[in-house]
Amino acid sequence: MKYKIEGTYPVLRCYLERDETIITSAGNMSWMTSGMDYKVQSGGIKKSFGRAFTGEGFFQNQYTAKDDNQEIAFAMTMPGVIDPHYLDGTKNYIVQKSAFLASEDTVTFDTFFTKKISTGLFGGEGFILQKFSGTGHLFLEADGSLIDYNLKDGEVLLVDQGNLFMFEESVKFDIQTVKGLGNKLFGGEGFFLAKLTGPGLVKLQTLPISNLAGEVNRVLPTSN
Repeated sequence: MKYKIEGTYPVLRCYLERDETIITSAGNMSWMTSGMDYKVQSGGIKKSFGRAFTGEGFFQNQYTAKDDNQEIAFAMTMPGVIDPHYLDGTKNYIVQKSAFLASEDTVTFDTFFTKKISTGLFGGEGFILQKFSGTGHLFLEADGSLIDYNLKDGEVLLVDQGNLFMFEESVKFDIQTVKGLGNKLFGGEGFFLAKLTGPGLVKLQTLPISNLAGEVNRVLPTSN
Protein backbone atom coordinates (compact mmCIF):
# COMPACT_ATOMS: atom_id res chain seq x y z
CA MET A 1 0.00 0.00 0.00
CA LYS A 2 1.24 3.47 -0.90
CA TYR A 3 0.21 6.68 0.84
CA LYS A 4 0.98 10.36 1.22
CA ILE A 5 0.14 12.96 3.85
CA GLU A 6 -0.48 16.47 2.62
CA GLY A 7 -2.14 19.79 3.42
CA THR A 8 -1.83 22.46 6.10
CA TYR A 9 -4.59 20.64 7.96
CA PRO A 10 -3.36 17.18 6.99
CA VAL A 11 -5.20 14.52 5.09
CA LEU A 12 -4.01 10.94 4.65
CA ARG A 13 -4.39 9.69 1.04
CA CYS A 14 -3.94 5.93 0.65
CA TYR A 15 -3.53 4.17 -2.70
CA LEU A 16 -4.59 0.53 -2.73
CA GLU A 17 -4.10 -2.21 -5.28
CA ARG A 18 -6.67 -4.93 -5.88
CA ASP A 19 -7.60 -6.89 -2.68
CA GLU A 20 -5.63 -4.57 -0.36
CA THR A 21 -7.63 -3.58 2.73
CA ILE A 22 -7.57 -0.67 5.14
CA ILE A 23 -9.45 -0.35 8.45
CA THR A 24 -10.76 2.83 10.09
CA SER A 25 -13.19 3.87 12.82
CA ALA A 26 -16.71 4.81 11.83
CA GLY A 27 -16.88 8.31 10.37
CA ASN A 28 -13.16 8.72 9.59
CA MET A 29 -13.37 8.28 5.81
CA SER A 30 -13.38 11.59 3.87
CA TRP A 31 -13.49 10.50 0.20
CA MET A 32 -12.71 7.51 -1.99
CA THR A 33 -12.78 6.31 -5.60
CA SER A 34 -15.61 4.11 -6.84
CA GLY A 35 -13.61 0.87 -6.93
CA MET A 36 -13.66 0.32 -3.17
CA ASP A 37 -15.72 -2.35 -1.42
CA TYR A 38 -17.09 -1.18 1.96
CA LYS A 39 -18.05 -3.38 4.93
CA VAL A 40 -18.81 -2.68 8.61
CA GLN A 41 -17.33 -5.13 11.09
CA SER A 42 -17.10 -5.54 14.85
CA GLY A 43 -14.14 -7.94 15.11
CA GLY A 44 -15.80 -9.81 17.97
CA ILE A 45 -17.64 -8.73 21.11
CA LYS A 46 -14.54 -8.48 23.33
CA LYS A 47 -12.59 -6.28 20.93
CA SER A 48 -15.66 -4.20 20.14
CA PHE A 49 -16.26 -3.35 23.79
CA GLY A 50 -12.55 -2.63 24.17
CA ARG A 51 -12.68 -0.10 21.33
CA ALA A 52 -15.80 1.47 22.82
CA PHE A 53 -13.95 2.00 26.14
CA THR A 54 -11.22 3.92 24.32
CA GLY A 55 -13.69 6.14 22.47
CA GLU A 56 -13.19 4.55 19.04
CA GLY A 57 -16.71 3.17 18.74
CA PHE A 58 -18.16 -0.34 18.69
CA PHE A 59 -17.72 -0.93 14.95
CA GLN A 60 -14.94 -0.42 12.42
CA ASN A 61 -15.20 0.17 8.69
CA GLN A 62 -13.24 -2.05 6.30
CA TYR A 63 -12.43 -0.84 2.79
CA THR A 64 -11.04 -3.25 0.18
CA ALA A 65 -9.94 -2.30 -3.34
CA LYS A 66 -11.88 -4.15 -6.03
CA ASP A 67 -9.50 -2.88 -8.73
CA ASP A 68 -5.94 -1.56 -8.91
CA ASN A 69 -4.98 2.06 -8.21
CA GLN A 70 -7.85 2.97 -5.89
CA GLU A 71 -7.69 5.92 -3.49
CA ILE A 72 -9.22 6.49 -0.06
CA ALA A 73 -8.62 9.55 2.13
CA PHE A 74 -8.88 10.28 5.85
CA ALA A 75 -8.85 13.85 7.17
CA MET A 76 -7.99 15.10 10.66
CA THR A 77 -10.78 15.79 13.13
CA MET A 78 -8.96 18.86 14.57
CA PRO A 79 -5.74 20.83 13.87
CA GLY A 80 -2.75 18.57 14.37
CA VAL A 81 -0.52 16.06 12.61
CA ILE A 82 -0.91 12.58 11.17
CA ASP A 83 1.71 10.22 12.62
CA PRO A 84 2.54 7.25 10.32
CA HIS A 85 4.19 4.03 11.53
CA TYR A 86 5.13 0.72 9.96
CA LEU A 87 4.88 -2.16 12.42
CA ASP A 88 7.32 -4.99 11.68
CA GLY A 89 6.22 -7.29 14.50
CA THR A 90 9.12 -6.43 16.82
CA LYS A 91 7.56 -3.50 18.71
CA ASN A 92 4.16 -2.71 20.16
CA TYR A 93 2.81 0.81 20.72
CA ILE A 94 0.61 2.14 23.52
CA VAL A 95 -1.43 5.13 22.34
CA GLN A 96 -3.85 7.63 23.84
CA LYS A 97 -7.60 7.20 23.41
CA SER A 98 -9.10 8.34 20.11
CA ALA A 99 -5.71 8.61 18.34
CA PHE A 100 -6.43 5.85 15.81
CA LEU A 101 -7.04 7.10 12.27
CA ALA A 102 -6.54 4.05 10.01
CA SER A 103 -4.42 0.92 9.52
CA GLU A 104 -3.93 -2.10 7.33
CA ASP A 105 -6.00 -5.08 8.39
CA THR A 106 -2.84 -6.91 9.54
CA VAL A 107 -2.43 -4.49 12.47
CA THR A 108 -3.98 -5.71 15.74
CA PHE A 109 -5.93 -3.37 18.04
CA ASP A 110 -6.22 -4.18 21.76
CA THR A 111 -7.24 -2.28 24.88
CA PHE A 112 -4.41 -1.47 27.31
CA PHE A 113 -5.32 -1.24 31.00
CA THR A 114 -2.86 -0.01 33.59
CA LYS A 115 -1.96 -2.72 36.07
CA LYS A 116 -2.18 -0.75 39.32
CA ILE A 117 -5.59 -0.05 40.85
CA SER A 118 -4.41 3.39 42.01
CA THR A 119 -3.48 4.29 38.46
CA GLY A 120 -6.90 3.22 37.24
CA LEU A 121 -8.80 5.12 39.94
CA PHE A 122 -6.87 8.37 39.68
CA GLY A 123 -5.21 8.25 36.31
CA GLY A 124 -7.90 10.03 34.34
CA GLU A 125 -7.02 10.00 30.65
CA GLY A 126 -4.21 7.52 31.26
CA PHE A 127 -6.38 4.71 32.63
CA ILE A 128 -7.58 3.14 29.38
CA LEU A 129 -5.24 3.32 26.41
CA GLN A 130 -4.91 1.55 23.06
CA LYS A 131 -2.31 -1.07 22.13
CA PHE A 132 -1.27 -1.73 18.54
CA SER A 133 0.77 -4.74 17.43
CA GLY A 134 1.18 -7.03 14.43
CA THR A 135 2.55 -5.88 11.07
CA GLY A 136 1.62 -3.23 8.54
CA HIS A 137 0.94 0.48 8.26
CA LEU A 138 -0.63 2.31 11.21
CA PHE A 139 -1.77 5.95 11.08
CA LEU A 140 -2.46 8.00 14.20
CA GLU A 141 -3.71 11.57 14.64
CA ALA A 142 -2.20 13.89 17.25
CA ASP A 143 -3.43 17.21 18.62
CA GLY A 144 -1.03 20.02 17.71
CA SER A 145 2.60 19.03 17.04
CA LEU A 146 4.59 15.99 18.22
CA ILE A 147 7.78 15.97 20.29
CA ASP A 148 9.86 12.76 20.50
CA TYR A 149 11.86 11.53 23.48
CA ASN A 150 14.06 8.43 23.31
CA LEU A 151 14.36 7.48 26.97
CA LYS A 152 17.39 5.58 28.18
CA ASP A 153 17.08 2.63 30.55
CA GLY A 154 15.81 4.02 33.88
CA GLU A 155 15.36 7.57 32.57
CA VAL A 156 12.11 9.15 33.84
CA LEU A 157 9.81 11.70 32.21
CA LEU A 158 6.83 13.28 34.02
CA VAL A 159 4.03 14.38 31.70
CA ASP A 160 0.61 15.99 31.95
CA GLN A 161 -1.65 13.18 30.82
CA GLY A 162 -3.29 15.25 28.10
CA ASN A 163 0.12 15.70 26.45
CA LEU A 164 0.93 11.98 26.46
CA PHE A 165 0.37 10.68 22.92
CA MET A 166 2.24 7.40 22.47
CA PHE A 167 4.99 5.22 23.92
CA GLU A 168 6.63 1.90 23.12
CA GLU A 169 5.54 -1.05 25.24
CA SER A 170 9.09 -1.24 26.65
CA VAL A 171 8.39 2.03 28.52
CA LYS A 172 6.94 1.59 32.01
CA PHE A 173 3.79 3.68 32.58
CA ASP A 174 2.58 4.79 36.01
CA ILE A 175 0.81 7.71 37.70
CA GLN A 176 2.62 10.01 40.15
CA THR A 177 0.89 12.34 42.61
CA VAL A 178 1.86 16.01 42.51
CA LYS A 179 3.65 16.82 45.77
CA GLY A 180 2.36 19.49 48.14
CA LEU A 181 -1.25 20.48 48.85
CA GLY A 182 -0.67 24.03 47.60
CA ASN A 183 0.81 22.73 44.36
CA LYS A 184 -2.22 20.49 43.86
CA LEU A 185 -4.80 23.18 44.57
CA PHE A 186 -3.20 26.23 42.97
CA GLY A 187 -0.55 24.97 40.56
CA GLY A 188 -2.95 24.40 37.69
CA GLU A 189 -1.36 21.05 36.78
CA GLY A 190 -3.93 18.84 38.49
CA PHE A 191 -3.27 16.18 41.12
CA PHE A 192 -1.55 13.57 38.96
CA LEU A 193 1.13 13.27 36.28
CA ALA A 194 2.02 10.37 34.01
CA LYS A 195 5.37 8.83 34.96
CA LEU A 196 7.22 7.21 32.06
CA THR A 197 10.37 5.19 32.70
CA GLY A 198 12.67 4.11 29.86
CA PRO A 199 13.95 2.51 27.79
CA GLY A 200 11.95 3.37 24.70
CA LEU A 201 10.35 5.99 22.52
CA VAL A 202 7.82 8.46 23.93
CA LYS A 203 5.81 10.90 21.79
CA LEU A 204 4.13 13.96 23.33
CA GLN A 205 1.45 16.15 21.73
CA THR A 206 1.51 19.92 22.21
CA LEU A 207 -2.20 20.82 21.98
CA PRO A 208 -4.42 18.33 23.85
CA ILE A 209 -8.05 18.71 22.85
CA SER A 210 -8.99 18.93 26.55
CA ASN A 211 -6.80 22.04 26.94
CA LEU A 212 -8.21 23.60 23.78
CA ALA A 213 -11.78 22.94 24.90
CA GLY A 214 -11.01 24.50 28.29
CA GLU A 215 -9.64 27.67 26.71
CA VAL A 216 -12.58 27.99 24.32
CA ASN A 217 -15.01 27.52 27.20
CA ARG A 218 -13.16 30.12 29.27
CA VAL A 219 -13.61 32.91 26.70
CA LEU A 220 -17.17 32.06 25.66
CA PRO A 221 -19.78 34.49 27.04
CA THR A 222 -21.91 33.06 29.82
CA SER A 223 -25.66 33.00 29.36
CA ASN A 224 -27.85 34.99 31.74
